[in-house]
Amino acid sequence: MMGPREEIVYLPCIYRNTGIEKPDYLATVDVNPESPTYCQVIHRLPTPNLKDELHHSGWNTCSSCFSDTSKKRNRLILPSLISSRIYIVDVGTDPRAPKFHKIVEPTEVFWKCNSAHLHTSHCLASGEVMISTMGDPAGNGKGGFILLDGETFEVKGCWQQPGNEAPFGYDFWYQPRHNVMISTEWGTPKVLAYGFNPNDIKAGNYGKCLHVWDWTTHSRIQTLDLGEEGAIPLEVRFLHNPDATEGFVGCALNSNVFRFFKTKNGQWAAEKVISVPSKKVKGWCLPEMPGLITDILLSLDDRYLYFSNWLHGDIRQYDITDTKHPKLVGQVFLGGSIVNDRPVIVLEDIELKSQPAPRVVKGKRVQGGPQMIQLSLDGKRLYVTTSLFSAWDKQFYPDLVKEGSVMLQVDVDTENGGLQLNENFLVDFGKEPGGPVLAHEVRYPGGDCSSDIWL
Repeated sequence: MMGPREEIVYLPCIYRNTGIEKPDYLATVDVNPESPTYCQVIHRLPTPNLKDELHHSGWNTCSSCFSDTSKKRNRLILPSLISSRIYIVDVGTDPRAPKFHKIVEPTEVFWKCNSAHLHTSHCLASGEVMISTMGDPAGNGKGGFILLDGETFEVKGCWQQPGNEAPFGYDFWYQPRHNVMISTEWGTPKVLAYGFNPNDIKAGNYGKCLHVWDWTTHSRIQTLDLGEEGAIPLEVRFLHNPDATEGFVGCALNSNVFRFFKTKNGQWAAEKVISVPSKKVKGWCLPEMPGLITDILLSLDDRYLYFSNWLHGDIRQYDITDTKHPKLVGQVFLGGSIVNDRPVIVLEDIELKSQPAPRVVKGKRVQGGPQMIQLSLDGKRLYVTTSLFSAWDKQFYPDLVKEGSVMLQVDVDTENGGLQLNENFLVDFGKEPGGPVLAHEVRYPGGDCSSDIWL
């Protein structure tokens, strides 16, 4: 937390489903307020392929390898959600101008692991890189993990024991001191890849479980069914303290946050600790609109929890000093589907007295809602992007696809809690040279509170 202030960040930018036939790319953005190129994209690294759907990223090495002085954080791992291709990016030679180090073709993932649709990447203390998978090569649900060699980046095989795959996959976080890993579930890739249909929930194409894994034996030892209130559990975060035996997961569909924890008998359990009420509406595709919690993170000191409600349009900050009873201490609205000049009319809302106004920053109207969030190491700045997943962006926020996403910055009160938009910060991805693009997850070159795990 006492490290240097971030000067540049990396973001994957996506053209799939935008109508622009160009490859996705990795953008390098200058976030140093003393720089003449502040708030500008200073470098673009396009992939050599179309429709990869870059999504999340990770590192070849991170804090889990702290004791190995031979390791350097110099390769960014970029898995593709749709194509299942993996890009290994050299950010060490020139951090401001990344270049490709290696490309792992999807056939290598298919043949060696019978897996596809790659999501979260974490480095391991062994020096290997582990990537979660959401499906098999045919697009059916399959929650597993593949391993890459940390030096050659060859696909070594699956991490989990044969036959131990979960029905669905998405995110994961491990805590070696307690010999445990927790993974989450999104849904069936071939179903969600083209948009969201509520009937697919009833058809069993979306998950509602957390999976507990034995970190040493690579075996799935417990499944926690969160029920309908926990449908579509996405981002999972253990507390950063490696001694901690608890964490949180954001459940998108009904906008609840569950706390998971180790019980006195050594088993794991989960309980709902935050609930965002749905709003009764007209002029929308359903009579009730959930908040749709899509990203969640914890400050490095484990004091605050943050999450985004992509549909309602707000970011929330909770004091989690008492992890069983999070306390709301900050909230800011940044777009969303209930702004007061759009067709959606809120009929019943137990939280707000009126619909929020649209958000305009430096003359640019924010389309979409707050989605991916990343916190500065000192906890004082929260970076926000507005794209969730290209097919769902197109369905729920067509103007976002037409005009491109944005990156915003929110100032954080770390003493008493509180969030306030920095009106002087805007990165407008609608003005990119190749046309409006959808920017997703934010990464710092030195690691951040969602990339690094401590041992």
